[in-house]
Amino acid sequence: MRDAQHHRGMLSLLLCVVSIALPRIIRADACKDVSVQDEMASVGQPTAFNCIYPLPMSGKVNVTWYKFPSKIPISKNIRSRIHQEQNWILFLPLKGEDSGIYECDINDTNICHRIQVNLTVFNKHWCVSGHSQLNVSDDFKQILYVGKDDSLICHLNFPNSFVLDSVKWYKDCKEIEGERFISREKRLLVKNVSAEDGGKYACQARLTHAGKQHTVLNSITVNIAEKVQNGGRIPKIIYPKNNSIEVRLGSALIVDCNITDTRDNTNARCWRVNDTLVDHYYNESKRIQEGIEDYTVFQEHIFYTVNITFLEVKMEDYGRPFTCHAGVSAAYFILKPPGAAVSAVCVYNIFKIDIVLWYRSAFRSPGTVEDGKLYDAYVLYPKPQRESQSHDVDTLVLKILPEVLERQCGYKLFIFGRDEFPGQAVVSVIDENIKLCRRLIVIIVPEALSFDLLRNMSEEQITVYNALIQDGIKVILIELEKVEDYTALPESIQYIRQKHGAVQWSGDFTEQSQCAKTKFWKKVRYRMPPRRWPPSPPVQLLQHTPCDLTASSREASVGVLTP
Repeated sequence: MRDAQHHRGMLSLLLCVVSIALPRIIRADACKDVSVQDEMASVGQPTAFNCIYPLPMSGKVNVTWYKFPSKIPISKNIRSRIHQEQNWILFLPLKGEDSGIYECDINDTNICHRIQVNLTVFNKHWCVSGHSQLNVSDDFKQILYVGKDDSLICHLNFPNSFVLDSVKWYKDCKEIEGERFISREKRLLVKNVSAEDGGKYACQARLTHAGKQHTVLNSITVNIAEKVQNGGRIPKIIYPKNNSIEVRLGSALIVDCNITDTRDNTNARCWRVNDTLVDHYYNESKRIQEGIEDYTVFQEHIFYTVNITFLEVKMEDYGRPFTCHAGVSAAYFILKPPGAAVSAVCVYNIFKIDIVLWYRSAFRSPGTVEDGKLYDAYVLYPKPQRESQSHDVDTLVLKILPEVLERQCGYKLFIFGRDEFPGQAVVSVIDENIKLCRRLIVIIVPEALSFDLLRNMSEEQITVYNALIQDGIKVILIELEKVEDYTALPESIQYIRQKHGAVQWSGDFTEQSQCAKTKFWKKVRYRMPPRRWPPSPPVQLLQHTPCDLTASSREASVGVLTP
């Protein structure tokens, strides 16, 4: 009797185990194939494949990788050359024996999906003439558009546990150098693309994972296009949707751009602001940056994600479109403050310059600035060929600028041609003053025959200009007349004009134009650094500046003319 009960108990336990295990076995064998990917990679390369299937699933999801036909899961030990990490399968690095079929099962409590990767591993000798042993290519294909500033992407599809150390770019087996090429993270910026920029490129990236360094070399075939070719291959931007996002001032923010595109696409993806690449626009502060592009390959398309990161949202970000580009497609988002703060932002945007100048006046700090600078601005100006323009430039630079910025506002300027000592060598002037200025004021004068700014400057001033630009000094552009076309000016000036704008002279060289309270001079003072020492007494200003007689009652009530 006791033995019968024992046998019945063992049978019940066995049936229980079978009932638990059998559904899992059935589900594993009955997984639905949802994606088949053909992948090629070369021996010696660290390689990773992600297992993501974007269908809503209920409950907890388990992801398991296998090498067909084995049903033994891939190891999760990070010390193994081939191992699974979260949803990824990693080959660190690839070997010829790794060719085969790899399956990823995605299980939840109700259903199982399977993604299959057909991996072909081959020997590829970079920069060696002759054909590969296999008639295959793992080259990425990208397009640069002639006559524009464009960029190439180094595709690095790895989990977040990989740290990108450095990226080097090559063309025709030689490392890329020159002012037209700028390497930023995974992107190579190419300025003023020409037909000669097509050809074979490669990006070499150094990655660190689990304390070990790995080197990735991606080949890129670059074609040059005269214009954008639609051909029915227009990428779709899922998000953003030309929408607005509420965010508090000072907050950090990350926004994803989600894109679907064909598998054989050659479209570049990037974030832009004011028609300038975000990383280029915020190159100095790096407050806003484009993130690393990630992508997942499906049977008929690729799903891309590239984010933009705000380390700190500032007032100037509100109302400004941040645009995600993917080939010919574009979509933007605009930041706005939450709720009641909207009206305050509108008021600030309208009266921003007056508010900043008033704040500087009311809460200025005593004493001098301990930054090692002697001058508030270095004034750089051309020598126009036309006598009338030359007279206007001299009047503005040698008379009006000193009158307003030095006498009325208390700034200290270094004006080349006025402030060096007699007989002092030009080289000495440059060496002693080049890094002693907080701003660089550049006077722009359009001319019918000679519009090149540098052609109208002395060799010494060109040296100063280059040094100050490279030193990262903030630049104030003043247009003596309206400039319609900046293309003949140096690229750095074009960039400053696009990013910060210019102040256009609107005066008539009379005494009325020599007033620190006019709209023009307010814009200039706003761009100048805050002053730290008191100006001349207001009573003296009233004796020498007739514009004070017409000053607005609001400004007169403050009783301070300095910025």
